[in-house]
Amino acid sequence: MATIAIIIAGGSGHRMGQDIPKQFINVNDKPILMYTLDGFQKHPQIDAIEVVCIDGWHDVVWAYAKQFNITKLKWVTSGGETGQESIRNGVYSLKDVCSKDDIIIIHDGIRPLVDATVLTDVIKVAKEKGNAVTSMPYNEQIFVVAEDDSSTTTKYIPRETLRRVSTPQAYTYGKLDWAYHKAFEEKIGIYGSSYTNTMMVELGERLNFAAGSDKNIKLTTKDDLEMFKAYLKAEKDSWLK
Repeated sequence: MATIAIIIAGGSGHRMGQDIPKQFINVNDKPILMYTLDGFQKHPQIDAIEVVCIDGWHDVVWAYAKQFNITKLKWVTSGGETGQESIRNGVYSLKDVCSKDDIIIIHDGIRPLVDATVLTDVIKVAKEKGNAVTSMPYNEQIFVVAEDDSSTTTKYIPRETLRRVSTPQAYTYGKLDWAYHKAFEEKIGIYGSSYTNTMMVELGERLNFAAGSDKNIKLTTKDDLEMFKAYLKAEKDSWLK
């Protein structure tokens, strides 16, 4: 049973306001995507990596992988018009590589601080139960906007009933391949902000929570980028008492 990571790096990064896709922005002379890949490269249970990338950047990914010694990178695949199309492309391209019981981890290329303990737990839960999604408790109060007056509320959702879910998330290849074929054939769970986890729920699947981490931030805005830099500096200065 192999464990393969599909890293989604197909975004254009308009919200970051830069001239290049945000996953290729350099921080301390290293592209964000390479920080992400490095976390998977160093994890002993990851056997291979596939990057799903926007067209025109494939050679750049390979060049950076060679520069930063990402030896587990085996495939670079073209993304689609949406996030779901990009994930689908990554899943389909592995059809002649994977067995149905292989574990496939899906992760955002712009989440560069994935923790090794999080990856370990996601893999463990997926092997035991067939899937696993990174999750964290929700610590803020959530109120529902009133139907008759959007500036008021009379109802809240107990935060104990909520979880924040992100990537990494893992599924057996057989289930993942089945789900993407069914979803795109029947137009279920593939539009808007849909992701693999929400699609699975819409297809009637039960998901299993795995460990998460507050530092597993998604770099979408300039503020996120500054937070990432702060985390890197904190790790560099971790010897300080």
